[in-house]
Amino acid sequence: MFRDILVHIPSERPVRPVIDVAVGLALARRAHLDAVVIGYETMSAVGMVMEGGAAAVASVMEVEQDRALERANAAISVFEVEAKLAKIAYGTRVLAAIPAEAGQTIGALSRLYDLTVVLQPDPSFSGYDNLIPHGVLFNSGGPMLMVPYTYKGPLEVHRVGIAWDGSRLAARAVHDALPFLTAAHAVTVIAINEDRTDPGKASSEQLASHLARRGIKARVERLTVDRVNVQGAILSVAADSNIGLLAMGGFGHSRLQERILGGVTRDTFEAMTVPVLMSH
Repeated sequence: MFRDILVHIPSERPVRPVIDVAVGLALARRAHLDAVVIGYETMSAVGMVMEGGAAAVASVMEVEQDRALERANAAISVFEVEAKLAKIAYGTRVLAAIPAEAGQTIGALSRLYDLTVVLQPDPSFSGYDNLIPHGVLFNSGGPMLMVPYTYKGPLEVHRVGIAWDGSRLAARAVHDALPFLTAAHAVTVIAINEDRTDPGKASSEQLASHLARRGIKARVERLTVDRVNVQGAILSVAADSNIGLLAMGGFGHSRLQERILGGVTRDTFEAMTVPVLMSH
């Protein structure tokens, strides 16, 4: 059950999509909702006054921190208005941090929650808020609900889709999404390029049987597409089936301490039409 939820509120981008989804989810689940905002401290101004000595640097850093907190407080005030109107149990946290630390900071904080809600990165905007979902996915240890930046209204979970490939991460996403799956009116298992001849792989049919034993009736949609079109095929099924939430594993690997997203996960970050519950 999702009883304790965290939402990251951007300080540089429109906040309405994540606020509407997070507040609506907390209201529907009778959950406690904590909101966190990070105001970003830029170091460029500090570099310009390095020759002025420690006092000058400290003064500039203090000004930068004040500006960062001012931006963060402006964003959190929007959340507080909606949380009070919804009469949910909530808390707020406002932080100032340098951009390089922000993702890990939110990721570590999210380990204390059942679910973390974030806003999809916007490729047309190069702000630091775009880095937060990566930090949460790789550092939280729990499920992340990513909301499209074009999304409007509360979360619609009557029809839920599962992107299934038999992997450990896909299985993790299914288990993390069970509170949504058990309450859904319809569940669709989306299997792309499934090898049904491999007896050692958990098939979509076996997943449907497993869900049925939990009282979840799921239909299976199997498609064969080129590898580069996998994400498009998933979104096409989601649109045709009127799916309001998609559950999938978040793939990636570490190279020289840099987090790199796997192909379908990267495509999901860049192009999504419905909220996605993602687990790593």
